[in-house]
Amino acid sequence: MSEAHETLLNLLQVEPLEVDLFRGTGQGGETPTRIFGGQVIGQALAAAYQTVEERLCHSLHAYFIRPGDPETPVIYQVDRARDGGSFTTRRVVAIQKGRQILNMSASFQVDEEGWSHQHAMPQVEGPEELADRETLRATVADRIPEKYHAEFLRPRPIDIREVAPRDFFTPEPADDVNHLWFRMAAAKGISPALQHCLLAYASDMNLLGSSLRPHGQTWFTGQVMSASLDHAIWFHGPAQFSDWHLYTMESPWSGGGRGFNRGMIYNRDGTLIASVAQEGLIRPIKAKS
Repeated sequence: MSEAHETLLNLLQVEPLEVDLFRGTGQGGETPTRIFGGQVIGQALAAAYQTVEERLCHSLHAYFIRPGDPETPVIYQVDRARDGGSFTTRRVVAIQKGRQILNMSASFQVDEEGWSHQHAMPQVEGPEELADRETLRATVADRIPEKYHAEFLRPRPIDIREVAPRDFFTPEPADDVNHLWFRMAAAKGISPALQHCLLAYASDMNLLGSSLRPHGQTWFTGQVMSASLDHAIWFHGPAQFSDWHLYTMESPWSGGGRGFNRGMIYNRDGTLIASVAQEGLIRPIKAKS
């Protein structure tokens, strides 16, 4: 297991402080200047899971309230809203420096049988033929200031392979529908609860970018102020994130400085594992006069 893999798995192991009170680290995620949104969701879900027995999360809904500071631990306060015969509900508040940075509600269900159907997985090129993100970033590293090279090129735990990657700095307008494959091989053998936390972490990757595609923008053009505003996940079954999963994303609408995005996560055999929805800030940066 690499250092990057170990860091992420440790990051999702929140520390119990008191009854229904937990602490998570702010460092070690995708971004250095503020805590990656998926990190806070994954830790909040990990805290909720520590108060639930023998049930898996089937849905969560989170609001990002303030940006998180990577240099400060995050405190997670869990409210045991309901323990029912079939469903368990938890509310989690993430706090830094006495202020809320995220509110999340999550629901857990006992294993039940029922009618089943799903939409088919899109047919796209497999991950073996695609370049990973480290390779793609290495090809454009000379286009960013040298002081950012180490952060830009550092190894990351999630292996991402975009089906149709765009130019980082001069992207052409493109269809909002896009696909990537992702996995973390080191996730093999971890608990079903931690698999869900890891999938929650990864579900925040690239999704907001879907709403920038029709407008010929990426995070690297210097023309966009962006932030996740809310995030929802519906887990349709257990995940095995050590295997490749296809993340199919789309953005049916943007306007008012916001972009709405949806995603569907399939495992390699085509089973729909999770559905995701997110709205984010995509505010144009106006040139100073």
